[in-house]
Amino acid sequence: MDIRILKDKNNVLLNRRELDFIVKYEGSTPSRSDVRNKLAALLNAPLELLVVQRVVTEYGMQEAKGYAKLYSDAQRMKQIENEYVLKRNPAPGEEAEEEAE
Repeated sequence: MDIRILKDKNNVLLNRRELDFIVKYEGSTPSRSDVRNKLAALLNAPLELLVVQRVVTEYGMQEAKGYAKLYSDAQRMKQIENEYVLKRNPAPGEEAEEEAE
């Protein structure tokens, strides 16, 4: 899986970076958590502050377009983001708790 960042915008008002990216992959479409982990490693950013808003594929292509937001702190992220978006992007410790249930 290869990620290329198309646009990196710093949103000072909301204390976050907004990223448009393309994911190129082989085989099946990568999961949101796989994309999030790879993007966090690429940006050298903490995983718990990164939110992948969307990953959209086109039929027959081995690439997907996505949009992510990297916040400066967790409190600001919880103020701004909707609850359903935060559930789609759980913190690393929360993933293990959900699987246990």
